[in-house]
Amino acid sequence: MGLPVVAGQFGRFFLPPTTTVEYDSRFAFTRIRYGTRTGGNFGWEHDYPQADRNFAAILDYMTHMRVNLNGSNILDLDDPRIFQNPVIYLSEPGGWTTDDAEATNLRKYLLKGGFIIFDDFDGEPEWRNLVRQMRVVLPDHEFIQLDVSHPIFQSFFSLRTLNVPHPMLRGIEPVFYGLFDDNSTSGRMMAIANFNNDIGDYWEWSAEGLYGDAPTADAYRLGVNYLVYEMTH
Repeated sequence: MGLPVVAGQFGRFFLPPTTTVEYDSRFAFTRIRYGTRTGGNFGWEHDYPQADRNFAAILDYMTHMRVNLNGSNILDLDDPRIFQNPVIYLSEPGGWTTDDAEATNLRKYLLKGGFIIFDDFDGEPEWRNLVRQMRVVLPDHEFIQLDVSHPIFQSFFSLRTLNVPHPMLRGIEPVFYGLFDDNSTSGRMMAIANFNNDIGDYWEWSAEGLYGDAPTADAYRLGVNYLVYEMTH
């Protein structure tokens, strides 16, 4: 099934303010902000806003999901409004740190049925940081490596391979990990981590054709599969 090209723009090098759209039951792309109150890492905004807008447009075009195309959310993890959004997205978890209030709220969100996508990070130090932060959130849970046979990769598009290369760092192997409520791949998935990858960068520059049609389409297919899987499980 083909995927349409959606518009992009250059020159998005700024730190965006917190934005939200009024909750009306439609899906709104929700990006997690971190580090602003402590003066820490600002990688949370990478690929914003075009990646968020482009992915929402593709999701609306390809599925019967009701998608809010009028805007998106930027929320902190301790914001109660994350519970209005079944899926949240966190960019560059290699630089993410969480405090007690954020960890407590994220734990409640995930155990209540929420789902978080971790994207845009690579290398062992960044992987170790994600694991360290999630052990604060869910100390009894471990990430499990996934292969293409897991239902999340077959939920809308039937993927034959997970070989969606990092758009900028050639020579590293993308790996996908899931976090499950019972530490078993047969359980409910609460989180997915796109390690050694950056599908948001594909979304951001899709209209410009910066990274090629085939891997860009596969990056969209991954995202659509994540949303369809989460909304039906």
